[in-house]
Amino acid sequence: MDPYKVLGVTPQTSDDDVKRAYRDLARKYHPDNYINNPLSDLAEARMKEINEAYDMIMNERAGKNGGPAGQQAGGAQSGPAGQRQYTGANAGLYSQVRQAINQGNLGLAESLLQRISARDAEWFFLMGTVYYRKGWYDEAGRAYTQACQMDPANVEYRTALNNLNMSGGYGGYRPMAEANMCDCCMQMACLNCCLNACCGGGC
Repeated sequence: MDPYKVLGVTPQTSDDDVKRAYRDLARKYHPDNYINNPLSDLAEARMKEINEAYDMIMNERAGKNGGPAGQQAGGAQSGPAGQRQYTGANAGLYSQVRQAINQGNLGLAESLLQRISARDAEWFFLMGTVYYRKGWYDEAGRAYTQACQMDPANVEYRTALNNLNMSGGYGGYRPMAEANMCDCCMQMACLNCCLNACCGGGC
């Protein structure tokens, strides 16, 4: 796989334009756009390919620029959520979550995280990484911030938040909530009032 071809960019493309190309493709192929759609599996596979291509490019550039080897856009080392040894009650689940994120299975990662009731710094970091991969940058920023507040000495958490801030990711795509019938009626009533005011008559 040529990661540059996947994102539609070249090795000469600036980092900002690579990030912009990635965000545009993420909006287009995000799985939430294909719920109950026969193309959902293809969209999920394409999204995984886009994520992997972006990571490959940013890893390569981080290495050339003297950055830590294996650093990801999400701020972790050795993969989007890295490889880490856990101890404690949630050790098994956290390991599974990181593995699911590394494999691009964000639905599974989020489902596993929802099973954990005691939400510590690691929980917020991993959920932030899931949000980041979905393109929900505002939510990712809040989760990373919470992780840093709970464990301010953790370099992985701080790097994730700093990378997100530097990428200008805030305000990223999030699927639009479905409007209910009351919302539609209110909008139609407002529109009718505007037409009456402007045109001197209703429908």
